[in-house]
Amino acid sequence: QVQLVESGGGLVQAGGSLRLSCVASGSTFSNFAVGWFRQAPGKEREFVGRITGNAKFTYYSDDVKGRFTISRDNAKNTVYLQMSSLKTEDTAVYYCAAMESFKSVQYDYWGQGTQVTVFS
Repeated sequence: QVQLVESGGGLVQAGGSLRLSCVASGSTFSNFAVGWFRQAPGKEREFVGRITGNAKFTYYSDDVKGRFTISRDNAKNTVYLQMSSLKTEDTAVYYCAAMESFKSVQYDYWGQGTQVTVFS
């Protein structure tokens, strides 16, 4: 079992930066890959990126590649989403989710989300 709590959302001007955090508690955090997702009003939830449990590999959607960076500090049970060059279309509720490596094929644990609003 893993509990996830996101933070760091807020209001930011287009072109600016924001860093989201996802803090986990419960199980050994390094055993879990973590993904970031977002959902804009009236739209389906979409994949943003993910990081493996050992932090060796990251993957990003084409929409955010080159602008967003995912990292993690397993000693702090925390995954970060650094967002730069933000656009108004990045406005959404951002969620982190965890998948137990080699044991699950889906994200079984989700945070409550944090709102990011980008204004022009």
